[in-house]
Order: sequence, then structure tokens, then C-alpha cells
Amino acid sequence: MKKIMLKDSSMQLPLIGLGCMRIPALKTKEAVRELVDAAMDQEITFFDHADIYGGGEAESLFGAAVKGISRESMIIQTKCGIRPGVCYDFSRDYILQSVEGSLKRLNMDHIDILLLHRPDALMEPEEVAEAFDRLEAQGKVRYFGVSNQNPFQIELLNRYCKNRIILNQLQFSIAHCVAVDSGLNVNISNEAGVMRDGGILDYCRLNGIRIQAWSPFQYGMFEGTFLGNEKFPKLNRYIAELAKKYQVTDSAIAAAWIMRHPAGIQTIAGSTSKQRIRDIAKACTVELTRQEWYGLYMAAGKQLP
Repeated sequence: MKKIMLKDSSMQLPLIGLGCMRIPALKTKEAVRELVDAAMDQEITFFDHADIYGGGEAESLFGAAVKGISRESMIIQTKCGIRPGVCYDFSRDYILQSVEGSLKRLNMDHIDILLLHRPDALMEPEEVAEAFDRLEAQGKVRYFGVSNQNPFQIELLNRYCKNRIILNQLQFSIAHCVAVDSGLNVNISNEAGVMRDGGILDYCRLNGIRIQAWSPFQYGMFEGTFLGNEKFPKLNRYIAELAKKYQVTDSAIAAAWIMRHPAGIQTIAGSTSKQRIRDIAKACTVELTRQEWYGLYMAAGKQLP
């Protein structure tokens, strides 16, 4: 498994992480343990959680399932900030409360990485900094990041948080890559040229902030996957052609497209299938050419200016 270094740390992240949002569907800790073991067999040692996944059940099931596995062999990330009832809360007290809940459910004494989940319009960065200071001093969180935030939101946090924001988790895939679209269509009066994220991709590269790709096989937030989808016939034909060439599956090609970007983007694969996790892990054996990378981009319905 290829690895990437986390800024200002000695921590190396595997290029593929296991997203744990859907593991409550597995029902039992034994089934979750089998999935975790399958991931770790592929050197996927990074596990992505959030306090709201399954109303906390994802963390609880995972915590019960990994009992007996060395804590040092796993990198655990969780997120906080979304309260039930469609409310975002980055207040000091809620962040501290959320972390305590996650630690209890995970049955662990510390979290490796904590992300702030979705921007909070009422955020007071001084309070976030206070929470981070306390969590770090208590040894409960090692590193901090955000999810779905733009450059100025990160700048505001980092001004008060001693430059602690070193990760940003964004929706990113062949069929959903607005950061790439706007970067390719600079100074062009078309839909693709509209910058919706403030130039987040280049900003993160300039500042050593590691990007994580969530929903790497989806084309919208709720629409579903593009793999095998009749809405993307050209893309799927080309993916199948490349899968045959590299002797991997379609999901491995989709993940390899993300990994080919020089930003060193980590793919968060949210599957509950042991075989699919094994298949996705083979993306690390694929090095797409420039022609193949751009070919996939255009096959998804994009155009080059």
C-alpha cells in the first residue's frame, strides 16, 4: 500500500482508507471485524468515522469489533459538528462533548485525527481553538482537520488554531470534481469555469493540507454511483477498457484516477464488501498515463477548453 505523509507529523497515511458510515448495515461486531481484517490484510489501516454515522452506532460497532487489535496498528479518524435536527455546532463545549462520546463508543483513549464536519456559519474560531488546545493537551486528539471547507474558512480557523488544520475531506471523483473543472476553465465564460470552492485544490497543495476524497465512486451527493450506471456509458466503457489493460476492477480504476493527481489525495472507500475492498486496494498498482487520466475526465462528460 502506498503511503503519504501528514504535514508536520511523523504519521503516514495509506492512500486508501476505509469509510465506516455504512458498517451498521453489517449488524454484528463479528461481521465488522471480518471487514476490518480484510482491509488490514491490504494494509488499509485508516478508518474514517463521524459521530453521526448511524446515530453513533458505527463507532460503537467498530469499537466492539476491533477489541484485541493493537491500537497502534490503526489510524482512527472521526468527525463532529453536525447535530441531529439539521444544525451545525462548532462551539467549544459541543466539540468536547462530541469527542468524549466518540471515545466512549470507540472504546479508545485517543483519536488520531478529528475533523470538523461541514462548515458552521455561527463558528467562533476562538472557541474551536480552545477545544483543540484542551483535546491536544489531554492526549485525546493528535491532529485536526476539516471537511468540506473552502480556503478562507480554513484560514480563519488556522489564524486562531495555531495552523493545526492539516486535512480537508472533500467530495471528489471522476464525475464530481468541480475543483478540477474550474482550474481547467480559467477565464472562460462557461459553467465549468465557475469557481465554487475558492480554489481549494491549489490552496491545499500550497499549504501542505492533505485532501481526502469522500464518495469516490459517486457523481452527486445523493444521486448514486457512476460505475455501471447507464447515465455514463462512455465513461464505463473506457473504465472497462482500462480495467482489462491493468487487470483490475472498475472501482480500482476509479480510485486510481484520484490517486494519479499530484496532490496525493487519499481515497476514502466506504464499502462493506470485503471483496470490493480487496479490489479497490489494487488501485495502488495502477499508474494512469496523462492521456488515460484526461480520457477518463472527458469520458465523464467534461470538455477541455
